[in-house]
Amino acid sequence: MTTQTHPLNKHGRPLAGHVRPTGVNRWQRRFPLLPALIFTVVVTQLPFAATLVISTFRWNILRPGDRHFTGLSNYAFVFTDERLRNAVVNTVVLTVSVVVLSVVLGLGLALLLDRRFPGRGLARTLLIAPFLVMPVAAALLWKHAIYNPDYGLLNGTLNAVYRLFGADNGPTVDWVSSFPMSALVVALVWQWTPFMMLILLAGLQAQPGDVLEAAKVDGASAPQTFRHITLPHLRQYIELGIVLGSIFVVQTFDAVYTITQGGPGSQTTNLPYEIYLTMFRKFEYGQAAAAGVVVVIGSIVIATFALRVVASLFREEASR
Repeated sequence: MTTQTHPLNKHGRPLAGHVRPTGVNRWQRRFPLLPALIFTVVVTQLPFAATLVISTFRWNILRPGDRHFTGLSNYAFVFTDERLRNAVVNTVVLTVSVVVLSVVLGLGLALLLDRRFPGRGLARTLLIAPFLVMPVAAALLWKHAIYNPDYGLLNGTLNAVYRLFGADNGPTVDWVSSFPMSALVVALVWQWTPFMMLILLAGLQAQPGDVLEAAKVDGASAPQTFRHITLPHLRQYIELGIVLGSIFVVQTFDAVYTITQGGPGSQTTNLPYEIYLTMFRKFEYGQAAAAGVVVVIGSIVIATFALRVVASLFREEASR
């Protein structure tokens, strides 16, 4: 038999007119969500369970009769293989570089857009546009329209500058081959800076106006106000942007595949691309599955921090 009790307010007293729903009522409210829950489990959890099973087998499709259970040996291979260790290092370098630069540039753009000026709405729309471009389309744009050594924008601009000073055409630079990691970082920063800008702009607009006005009345300069009031207020928003950006950037595949294809010499091969190579070039299904499980676990750890940051933001807003 279910009992009905009154929820308590912050003073420990029951709230009048509110009754905690019974077990039947709770199931009636949750029942409409059951099809979506079943669909989510079928689409996400069952493939992950199959991946876990495959990761315990030695399975190469080129040798179909040589499939057998090996336990955790594939995971030992993941943590000891030199190519995978190199992919982990590249993933960390790529993720940290893109996230840090995106947060810094996003903060600067958010501070700019937080001020009133003619055309601010148009400026916001234009600055958000890179985040709305499909990742593969953005990667193709950077590879062919900007980095191409023959007709790309960078070399064309350099040649125009050389001719402006009376010299011949400048040197032809193959940006992707000469600076592969930098080329990837710049393309991804262009794509992810608007995302950070939106998060930080929301934080700036959530600042209490009376505190800023009081600081202005007390004679605080703009740098002092930013350092002692705005930046501490934005701390949780910056943490949220860093964590969410890390979740997405660590899974980058399309830019690596389109711009550099992991080269030259595996200098830009990150974990998702290495998993692709293991699966579709080496045909080692068990090893690729084990590496995928490791990436998923790492993403879950990062997502846990993201959820904690989001929860703290909601608690802060609710306490105001």
